[in-house]
Amino acid sequence: MRRVLVGLGLAAAGEEVVATPLAGGVSSGIYRIPLASGTYCLKQALPQLKVAKEWKVPVQRVFHEIDWLRTAAAIVPGHVPQVLGEDEATMSFVMEYLGGDRRPWKADLLAGIVRPDTARELGDVLGAIHAATADDPAVAQRFRTDANFHAIRLEPYLVEASRVHPLLADRLLATVERTATTRRVLVHGDVSPKNVLVGGSRAVLLDAECAWFGDPAFDLAFCLNHFLLKAAHLPARAADLLACFDGFVAAYLAHVHWEPVDAIQARASALLPGLALARVDGKSPVEYLTEARRQVVREASLRLLRATPTTLDRLAQRWAQDCTA
Repeated sequence: MRRVLVGLGLAAAGEEVVATPLAGGVSSGIYRIPLASGTYCLKQALPQLKVAKEWKVPVQRVFHEIDWLRTAAAIVPGHVPQVLGEDEATMSFVMEYLGGDRRPWKADLLAGIVRPDTARELGDVLGAIHAATADDPAVAQRFRTDANFHAIRLEPYLVEASRVHPLLADRLLATVERTATTRRVLVHGDVSPKNVLVGGSRAVLLDAECAWFGDPAFDLAFCLNHFLLKAAHLPARAADLLACFDGFVAAYLAHVHWEPVDAIQARASALLPGLALARVDGKSPVEYLTEARRQVVREASLRLLRATPTTLDRLAQRWAQDCTA
């Protein structure tokens, strides 16, 4: 780390480097490093993710994350951290450390602190990124990361769920195929409350290791899934969490110009129950659901997979009936 930081001009030769691991995701080593010149965050991609099941992914994904952060910074300045430099030998990069009162949005939601205006802000940010990159051939060329996206997202979530539930495998795998072959915008791939910092003047989106030029419905469904799961976990706050769902959808869809709104809604609605099922029966299950609530989510997801609602509001209504009592 000293070599990397000195090479980037952030640390003096011989300066003591103390790195504190940061909690969070399962796919990287992330460290807070205070230096005389400032405090920084260093991130290094891991080849084996920190989960119980085997989950190996290419470490070269770090360079696409750097590219996503720089691309997004030009579209929504202030809503992503600034990249300060990278080191190819260690597959790592350094970015600004966002401290102070900032904290992961997930912590607030799990504590029952639910602010739909944050969801609307995030939907607006994601919609702006998708709209600015839609059908852009240069961006499409830079983010031809189909193999990475399959390894990090489609296989451990939807394909794994199809193995656990073979009676619905055809439906889940058809969704995988449709998602994999839809290439319209620059996708973040992990729009999740754990990757959103709140507490500053604006929400900040982190962790773009899954960056891919592909289906915008995946980002939309992936984030909405977290509101549904937390509504199942916290029935007393379900109304506010479903207001987050509605606010995110409205703010995001206001940006959609590259295809009919009905089309992206239909794909997101098909993805959502599979993603919810994957968070109880995939390779990366959510940690906060009790076994009883996991079963509620499982049964609701299976019913939705069979029913195939085509609009997000209908899907949310069904979820509220099945999961928030």
